[in-house]
Amino acid sequence: MTFVTAADGARIFCKDWGPKDARPVVFSHGWPLCSDAWDGQMLFMLQNGFRVVAHDRRGHGRSDQTGHGNTMDTYADDLSAVMEALDLRGAMMVGHSTGGGEVARYIGRHGTGRVARVVLLSAVPPIMVSTPQWPGGLDISVFDGIRKGVSDNRSNFYLDLALPFFGMNRDGVAVNEGLRQTFWNQGMMGSIIGHYACIREFSEVDYTADLEKIDVPTLVIHGDDDQIVPVAHAGALTATVVRGATLKIYEGAPHGLASTHQDRLNEDLLAFARS
Repeated sequence: MTFVTAADGARIFCKDWGPKDARPVVFSHGWPLCSDAWDGQMLFMLQNGFRVVAHDRRGHGRSDQTGHGNTMDTYADDLSAVMEALDLRGAMMVGHSTGGGEVARYIGRHGTGRVARVVLLSAVPPIMVSTPQWPGGLDISVFDGIRKGVSDNRSNFYLDLALPFFGMNRDGVAVNEGLRQTFWNQGMMGSIIGHYACIREFSEVDYTADLEKIDVPTLVIHGDDDQIVPVAHAGALTATVVRGATLKIYEGAPHGLASTHQDRLNEDLLAFARS
């Protein structure tokens, strides 16, 4: 584990495990989590011979809680700083939820010179809110409600959010208290100012132009019971924008499918990395 210094001096926490000459897999986490959300995937890919790297987005986890730079452009530049500091080449980039927007914006700003493959998992692109170009999205009031939840009592808000995030609110699905508390713990590690600012970045930022710049093999994975980022206005659209993208729908899977469908996802990531 180490820290990489971003252009503005912010320290970005990252994990870098495995042989330096192995092919890298770079993970970008969702909101309001941190790199720990990738534990199951990082261990699995490491055990299968890959170098695995994951960072905490600024304002999240153990990275600096800056009062500035909490925008997707800066997040993407921070990720670029990690890629360059570790000299990662031929990487498979994997982005979940907000992290999918981060991966798309990284490519939009920095290209694919260090990238061999892309996986967008339950990701927010092209854009979550309804727009004239993409009219089937969510109303802005949904995200205003998230802002209110974070500002009023984010501790309780995260406990409640974990239920639909992992599909625990569905009939017949037991509440996994350990998973719920892990979600809460990761959320509370971050800063309220960073989390609040990031709501705009995952909901109102349009990633269409970034998706159009992806020119490497791309796998889009999304659950059809995603209550946080509905598939019809996210993964299904993304697969039509990214040239040659492959779309995989996980039947009955929630937003947090990296945990609820860990074994299936791990095998899909491994197969794609080796393809």
